[in-house]
Amino acid sequence: MTTLPPPVTELSADEARRLALRAQGFLGAPDRRAGVRGVLRHLGAVQLDTISVLARSHELIPYARLGAVGRGTVEAAYWEDTHAFEYWSHAACILPIEEWPHFAFRRRAYRNRPHWNHHLPDGTYDQVVKQLRTEGPLTATELGGAKRTSEWWDWSGTKVAVERALMYGEVVCVERRGWKRVYDLAERAVPAELLHDELDDAECLRRLVRLAGQSLGVGTRADIADYHRLRGEQVNAVIADSGLVPVTVEGWSKPAWADPAALQAPPRGRHRTTLLSPFDSLVWERARTERIFGFTHRLEAYVPKQKRVHGYFAMPVLAGGRLVGRVDPAREGLTLVARQVTLDGPKAAPAVAQALVEAAGWVGCTDVRVERVDAPDVREPLTRELARLLT
Repeated sequence: MTTLPPPVTELSADEARRLALRAQGFLGAPDRRAGVRGVLRHLGAVQLDTISVLARSHELIPYARLGAVGRGTVEAAYWEDTHAFEYWSHAACILPIEEWPHFAFRRRAYRNRPHWNHHLPDGTYDQVVKQLRTEGPLTATELGGAKRTSEWWDWSGTKVAVERALMYGEVVCVERRGWKRVYDLAERAVPAELLHDELDDAECLRRLVRLAGQSLGVGTRADIADYHRLRGEQVNAVIADSGLVPVTVEGWSKPAWADPAALQAPPRGRHRTTLLSPFDSLVWERARTERIFGFTHRLEAYVPKQKRVHGYFAMPVLAGGRLVGRVDPAREGLTLVARQVTLDGPKAAPAVAQALVEAAGWVGCTDVRVERVDAPDVREPLTRELARLLT
């Protein structure tokens, strides 16, 4: 087991929270010149998900940091000119193209996997690669069909083959078209200087641990491991050589590591007020969110309706560097509907009203309607502030 050096810095809980906010792009002036691509590189991974209420999660991530970025601009920033690729990181994520070499360890692991859940008919894999070489880029449908039946996971042999080729790194998802993956050969889609698996597993892990620490600002081993879904022992093996420095944080029961560059300059600047996607990397890890913000976050989209507490797609509200409540949104024509609002108290109402009006404008809505507010003393100040902002 690697022996770690003693902690070199002691942080208060408030300092750790502010480091995390700055690292995630919510404290200080956003780099608008770098735009969406800058957000992607700053975070290192942007999660994808099928759910779309206000917008899809990978659109909500830059919106939360930059404000009303055009949705077409977001997609172009990810996919044009080979600036990103999609792969398995924290989940299915958009990743900066320069991180391609860092995932060699995962591609090797997939290639060496002894068995798979889906059967692959003989010759199908080679046929898919051949078809992409001559006709690509193509969707699974264009390759011959994604599913055998209407069942969600009943993939066709073609879909199994192309997804396996994506895991192996022979194929890359180069964009999403109507939410369908568009596949092409990695040799065409990845710049030649990056298209290699030369880094050994230890170097891949060392780089990913360092990048995760930079994107978190400060985190425990579990926080850092969760960012790209590494195993704890993988983090243990490389963290001493990752460039991160050990720290202690007030109120944290576990050892932590921080980005040394982040420690050199105290976090300052304006806080963002915004609705957060439940898949935002600021709140990915539930235990970390509770530890830093005292806020319990759980996506309830997959919870039976009668058992939901905060709503189908309850979005945490960030204001003043705190998570002050949740809004479960929907859209009805040109109206953004807050189906359920749960706040810490009436003091949070102005910030939530601002976040709702800004989000409404971003998605082309001209009005906001609030349906259910959990606390009676919150409804009046919330509706009053909404009326003022919408006048």
